[in-house]
Amino acid sequence: MLQDKHVTLTVSGSVASYKGAALARELQRAGATVRVVLTAAASRFVTAETFAALTKAPVLTDTGWWHADGKIDHIELADWTDLALAAPASANLMAQFANGLADDAASATWLATAAPKVVVPAMNTHMWQAAATQRNRQQLLADGVQVLTPATGLLAEGYAGQGRFLEPTDIVSQLATLPLDAQTTTALSGKHLLVTAGGTRERLDPVRFLTNDSSGKMGYAVATAAQQAGADVTLITAPTKLPVPSGVTVVPIESTQELADAVLTRLPAADGLVMAAAVADFQPVTAADQKIKKTTDNDELVLRLKKTPDILQAVAANKRPDQVVVGFAAETQNLLENGRQKLTKKHLDLLAANDVSRADIGFNGDNNQVTFLFADGHSDQTPVTSKRAIATTLISHVAEIFNQK
Repeated sequence: MLQDKHVTLTVSGSVASYKGAALARELQRAGATVRVVLTAAASRFVTAETFAALTKAPVLTDTGWWHADGKIDHIELADWTDLALAAPASANLMAQFANGLADDAASATWLATAAPKVVVPAMNTHMWQAAATQRNRQQLLADGVQVLTPATGLLAEGYAGQGRFLEPTDIVSQLATLPLDAQTTTALSGKHLLVTAGGTRERLDPVRFLTNDSSGKMGYAVATAAQQAGADVTLITAPTKLPVPSGVTVVPIESTQELADAVLTRLPAADGLVMAAAVADFQPVTAADQKIKKTTDNDELVLRLKKTPDILQAVAANKRPDQVVVGFAAETQNLLENGRQKLTKKHLDLLAANDVSRADIGFNGDNNQVTFLFADGHSDQTPVTSKRAIATTLISHVAEIFNQK
């Protein structure tokens, strides 16, 4: 994946800056040509001469940034870049990138770069968990930037926490799983794709509902990948805390019935459907008109539930031969067996089965691992990687299925 790539490595002010030198070496071993941008803060930890010696190329810094001869270094470097990699990325650098600042060599080069971008954070755990940092992280993701999850381990402060810089070998391994080629393609040009996302809510009363742990991240990643592949995308989404993907039409829903109505109404005009939403299996038989109150003479609340509409079963009954329908199976046991049963029963073209019992992947996390089950019987398991990478792989499979129809 990195063979013959031009990688611009931005190193920012962090105790982990010295690992940037080892990362440059690992990138070279993977076949990349590396050039480095060093922030002013990073130069207090490691020198430009170190990176110049390792990469055999000039290092871009704020010193002597502008030239009277008309040469614009950051634009030249941005145009040269096949992959922009910020590692280690401090909280300050992430804030600059997320807000589109261009007040130094690093942020100006980043802003001018049209190539795929990856951020590898490194900071104290409290800084990583701060609301501002997480808000900036979400903005970067919405802008199409890959943000790797920092490691949990011993920090420079002497205690353990999340925010530790990933080891250079781990970074290069993860880069190998990411979609680092052109972000916008025409694989689904002319196709109208419906994508569902989030966890549906079933009301108990005006203030309470039954739902699940879905964050919507997988569905939003699929919608983004489909839009970048040239599709006209309609995202039908339950409530989430995620920013709306650029260029996507959003249809908000809450309940499973509302999701079913939205999907079945739009299906005839669509070329395909990706059901990434986590749909509630049951709903209350009746929902109270007023808030259910606790009483002194009753310590229990008994709920009567009924099945929710089976959306994919209804889709199967209305699906045209030229349409592509993809389902997800979130399982805690018998993953492949249950997934294949769903694939066959719902007449799907493709099913992505994932084990949501694992703490390191699935609901709410940024990473996932799925096994793609195809209608012809073969399967393909992804590595544990970002949901954006999995979404890109899924959309490439969808494009292949369209070509076969």
